[in-house]
Amino acid sequence: MAEQTSPGLPPPAPQSRLAILLNRWSQSAGKQAAMIFLMVLILFPLFFIFNNALKTRDQYNANQLSLASSPTLVNFGKIFQNPQLLTWFGNSLILTAGSVGLCTLISILAAYAFANMQFPGRDLLFNLITPLMVIPPIVMLIPLFVLFQIFRLINNLSSPILVYTGLMLPFTIFLLRNFFITIPREIREAALLDGCSSIQLLTKVYLPLSRPALVTSMVVNAVWVWNELLIALVFLQTEAQRTLIVGVAASMQKRYNLDIPLLMAGLAIVTIPMIVLYVVGQNALVRGLVAGFEK
Repeated sequence: MAEQTSPGLPPPAPQSRLAILLNRWSQSAGKQAAMIFLMVLILFPLFFIFNNALKTRDQYNANQLSLASSPTLVNFGKIFQNPQLLTWFGNSLILTAGSVGLCTLISILAAYAFANMQFPGRDLLFNLITPLMVIPPIVMLIPLFVLFQIFRLINNLSSPILVYTGLMLPFTIFLLRNFFITIPREIREAALLDGCSSIQLLTKVYLPLSRPALVTSMVVNAVWVWNELLIALVFLQTEAQRTLIVGVAASMQKRYNLDIPLLMAGLAIVTIPMIVLYVVGQNALVRGLVAGFEK
């Protein structure tokens, strides 16, 4: 139907090609400016850590934001001289691998049940699990500490592993379940017709197809556990049981009297493994986040 105009008014002039191009360019420039701003906002803390780690204490006190005019590795040398460094690194590795592995195993089984099995209260239980993602860990710290003290698990690596696993389960189950339901039902029915059991269906069909979501959950959880400070500080109180982030934040500060460049060097050492992990898994991470929230 032709567009009607008011009597006596000329029809609206068509928008010029130049105006259309300028409008598109302004929208694109706005998006690019927003992305650049977010990139600077995210990368600036990394720049601050690594830049100041290469300074001496006097250079840092003179100007904290200037580039390191004469970079030095003396701070990293002091950190590597600490005899507990490898112990802290090993503790962090054990906590990260143990909690992420246990969480992933439980979440795979739970997500598969929520996505493919019919049982009473399935939807209600899932709806009760997902809001747990927004509960801050600090509100559960005292009850958990009292509980683990009763079972004499304080200063035992198993206690933070169990806490981390419980805190990561809601997000991981939610992500994997949302990915599992995007797998076409025809694939599931074809596998069942070929004689696959439920376990075979999970291991031979769902898990290979869900690799992006699995990598996404593992990378996100590993980064969080590796950088977590509060729970590790409360449940692991001896120096030999400390994680790398706790050791750098507490022991280095105590020994070297708030030497900020030395502390930045320690944080750089803590950050490097997670940067490598993210770079290795970034493609699967993006695919998993997009596919996991399609529905």
